[in-house]
Amino acid sequence: MTLRFGTAGLRGPVGDGPDCMNEDVVVRTTAGLARWLDARGSGGTVVVGRDARTGSAEFFAAATEVLAAAGFDVVALPRPLPTPVTAYAVRTLDAVAGVQITASHNPATDNGYKVYTRGGAQLVEPDDREIEAAIDAVGDAASVPRVTVAPAGDELVARYLARVASLPRSAARELRVALTPLHGVGGETAVAALRAAGFGDVHVVDAQFAPDPRFPTVEFPNPEEPGSADALLALAAEVGADIAVALDPDADRCAVGVPTPDGWRMLRGDETGVLLGDRILAGAPRGALVATTIVSSSLLGKLAAARGARYAQTLTGFKWLARAGDGLVYAYEEALGHCVDPDAVRDKDGIATAIVVADYAAELKTRRRTLVDALDALYREFGLHLGDQVSIRVTDLARIGAIMSRLRSALPAELAGEPVTATDLATAAGPLRTDAVVLEGASVRVVVRPSGTEPKLKCYLEAVAPDGDRGGATARLRALRAWASALSDG
Repeated sequence: MTLRFGTAGLRGPVGDGPDCMNEDVVVRTTAGLARWLDARGSGGTVVVGRDARTGSAEFFAAATEVLAAAGFDVVALPRPLPTPVTAYAVRTLDAVAGVQITASHNPATDNGYKVYTRGGAQLVEPDDREIEAAIDAVGDAASVPRVTVAPAGDELVARYLARVASLPRSAARELRVALTPLHGVGGETAVAALRAAGFGDVHVVDAQFAPDPRFPTVEFPNPEEPGSADALLALAAEVGADIAVALDPDADRCAVGVPTPDGWRMLRGDETGVLLGDRILAGAPRGALVATTIVSSSLLGKLAAARGARYAQTLTGFKWLARAGDGLVYAYEEALGHCVDPDAVRDKDGIATAIVVADYAAELKTRRRTLVDALDALYREFGLHLGDQVSIRVTDLARIGAIMSRLRSALPAELAGEPVTATDLATAAGPLRTDAVVLEGASVRVVVRPSGTEPKLKCYLEAVAPDGDRGGATARLRALRAWASALSDG
C-alpha cells in the first residue's frame, strides 16, 4: 500500500516503506510534483517551509533539493515556521507552488507534506490525482537528482509580521494575553506578531513554548482535544489575562479562551467564528462574502443575511473555503480554522486570527465589555445556538465505513423529540457531494462524516432556541450527544 494524497497532500506515520512518511517518499513525491508543474508549463518559484516534527528537517531538505535540481527557483524558508508563513509567501511571491512539511495537529508519530498551488490555496481535485499519477511514474528515489539549496533570509517572515500587525482596526491596546503554541512552531512568531501589533502584555506557557516533536505535556497536540488547553487556562487565571490563545503545532489553527463568572473556558470554533464574522463584516463593503462549511453552525448564514453580506457553504477544509467565491472577506471552519485576511493568506491562519481577536477584545474592553458579552448580544439577536461534537476514534478504519452504512440503512425520523429530514450527501448533486449524512429539524442539526485527517468518525451537533431558553437548548443538545455516542454500538 502507498501513502496517497488526502487533505491537500500527504499525511501519515513516520517510518519505513511506501505507506509511511520517509525521505524516499518525499523525494518521489517532490519529483512527481515537479513533473506535474513542468507538464502545465508552470516553471518559476516554489516556496518550501517546515515545522519541527520528527523528520521535518530531512524531508524539507529533500523537497528543496529535488525541486532545485528540476530547475525551479526554490525559496527555502530559513527555519521551522508556521504554515501560514508558507501560504503567505506563495501568494505574495506569485509562486507556482508551495510545500509545507507538517502534520498540523496530528499525533507526534506523524508527519506530512502539504501542497499549495499558485495563489496560495491548498491543492484540490483533480490536481492531486494528476500529481499521484506523476509520482507513480517516478523511478527509485535514489535516481532522482538533488541539488543543495541555501536557506532564504528573514525578509518574508518580516513581511508577514508587518502584514498581520496591520490588521487591527482600533487603537485600543490595553490587553493581557495568555498564549501557548502546544510545543509547536507558532510561539516565537505569535509573540512577535502580537508585539508588532502593539499587544506587548503577553504571557506564555513556558513548558509548552519551545518546539518539541514529542508534545510531552498533551495526549494529542490539538487544541480541540479535552485537556489540551488546561495549562493555558491555568496560566490565564494566574496572571489575570483578558483572553487566552492556543495555537496548534503548525499555528494555522487558533483556539480562544475567555473568562466567565464560572471560570475560564475555551470558545468553540463556531463561537469564535460568528464573533469574527460580525467583527469583519462591520468593516467590509456591503455584499462582501463570508463562508463556512457544511459541519459548522448555521448562525453565520443568518448573520450574513442581517448584515447585507453574501454567504457560502462548502465542503470541509480550507481548500474549498479559500475558493468560496469572489469578494471573500472571512471564512472559518468549526475545527478552529479562521481565514481573517484572505487577500494575504488564502488558508487558515492562527497568528492573524490571534491578532484580530486581540484587537476586538481590546476595543470591547474600552467599553467594559468582553467577547462573551458580544457573543451574548448575537444570541439575543439571532437565538441561542449551542454546538458540540462527538468524535468516535477507531483503530480499525473499516469500523467507520460500517457505522456509516448502518446509519444510512436506518436513518432516524426524529432526534431530540422533533422530526428531522435526512440528506445523504454521498448521493447529492453538485459541489457538496461527500461522504456525510445531514439530519435537520426546526431547532436541531446533526452532520455525521468521517474525518479527513484522523482515524475518527465525527458528529457535529447544533441545538437552537430563543435566547431565554438555554435549558431547552441544553436538553436537546444532550439528547443529540447521547444519540451520536450510541452510533459506535453494535
